[in-house]
Amino acid sequence: MISKLFSPKKPQAAAPEGARLYAIGDIHGRLDLLDALMSKINEDAEDMLDSRLIFLGDYVDRGPESRAVVDRLLELKKTRPGTIFLKGNHEATLLKFLSQPEVTDDWLYWGGDETLKSYDIGRITTRTARDLSREFAENLPASHLEFFQGLELVREIGDYLFVHAGIAPGISMEEQSEDDLLWIRGRFHDMPAEERPEHVVVHGHHPVKNPHDSGWRINVDTGAVWSGKLTAVVLEGKSRRFLST
Repeated sequence: MISKLFSPKKPQAAAPEGARLYAIGDIHGRLDLLDALMSKINEDAEDMLDSRLIFLGDYVDRGPESRAVVDRLLELKKTRPGTIFLKGNHEATLLKFLSQPEVTDDWLYWGGDETLKSYDIGRITTRTARDLSREFAENLPASHLEFFQGLELVREIGDYLFVHAGIAPGISMEEQSEDDLLWIRGRFHDMPAEERPEHVVVHGHHPVKNPHDSGWRINVDTGAVWSGKLTAVVLEGKSRRFLST
């Protein structure tokens, strides 16, 4: 069960005893960076019996290998069945493009075109959104569609709350909208202290040059598709550190 907002100042947040958590930021079609970061994580986690992966969404779009990234994540799902995969706004829009292409055709201009190319779809700029959506549905493996449809919105582990974009201030977790969980920026980033959740929020969605830990929230979206830096925050006990490509 997801905890409710809000609590007075509390002791420093902690991960579950004996566990090491790795929360990974926005990948955006960069298979090379995903593989490089997983190599670092695997080396870092060699001494741990309980290491857990949490992916924060935005696996597709903008980068050149969205399909291959999903294939790699499906492999991880098999070898590490406890891995958590959260939904990002880009996966939400991809799914909407499959069902309502006429109202989501702007997706093609903020990264969706690269996703379609990775699924062997051509002539993107000269075809209608409906035509592209139809071919995308035909080319999309059933396992990929199932993956996108099964993504979680939020997960609580220990004293941490994992979500793609953030949460709306002044609203209990039970009343949060999917749009806010996937899209929110300023109202979340500037949340006054009295409205902050009792859990530390770990999120991506908003690219920053370096991972940002403000105490009550941690942003690990380091703009991998442009910067070449894919980042994970490592949470163990009350410690926090970062791994990046």
